[in-house]
Amino acid sequence: MDIALATDWATIRALVRRSANELIRVPGAAVPGVLAPTIFFLGLTAVFGNLTLLPGFTTGSYASFMVPVSMLQGAGFTGAAMGVNLARDIELGLFDRFLASPAPRWVLLTGLVLSAAIRSFIPATFVFLIALAVGAHLPGPGGLIVTYLCVVGTATIAACWSATIALRFKTQSAAPLMQTVMLALVLCTTAYAPQELLTGWLATAAEYNPFTQVVDAARQGFVGGVTWEGTWPAFAVIAALTALLGALALRGMRRTAY
Repeated sequence: MDIALATDWATIRALVRRSANELIRVPGAAVPGVLAPTIFFLGLTAVFGNLTLLPGFTTGSYASFMVPVSMLQGAGFTGAAMGVNLARDIELGLFDRFLASPAPRWVLLTGLVLSAAIRSFIPATFVFLIALAVGAHLPGPGGLIVTYLCVVGTATIAACWSATIALRFKTQSAAPLMQTVMLALVLCTTAYAPQELLTGWLATAAEYNPFTQVVDAARQGFVGGVTWEGTWPAFAVIAALTALLGALALRGMRRTAY
């Protein structure tokens, strides 16, 4: 049993290392995932910065209100990029070699998802530093930990979703589906304003979108104090979506013929 676990862990590490090597060889691959949320953050804070004058905002800094959203957005793009890379490997026939190995399917999926979760620190940290430079509030250690846990959770969810799509369609042409769904999941929440200030379809979407809990939890340390009541629903949503989408991805991987 110990030998089997050691072998599985070695396989996971190898997949994570492969992802890191790809990033080292082609640093530009990380640019879209960093650039998109940064532009999103800078653009919205410049245009809608005065929204904090409305009643309902708990902070006078719109940059502080928006930075967690952009960090989660970057994590979503990172997870989707993993799915695109998986689709590329499928197209090239490389993934068939992975499936032909004695490694269990769950080990292969874990390695892919873990690599995306680790890489999500790159866009999240870049956006965070830009936000500090333009005046966003520096959260305490607790708030920062909760935010980064939400970032990792978002990347994990996105990776499981994009892996499911990649294994279903087996082509990089499915990339827009991977990215658009994650973008909608993050932005159809209280991303732009508190729930009380939203109107129309966006208010309804934010109310029923479970990912609103993740956005609100990630934002806590930037706009106020961190509480367990404001944190545990986000962790529950992340766990539930990871379990659901992970099961779908694993099912797709098991049904993929070698």
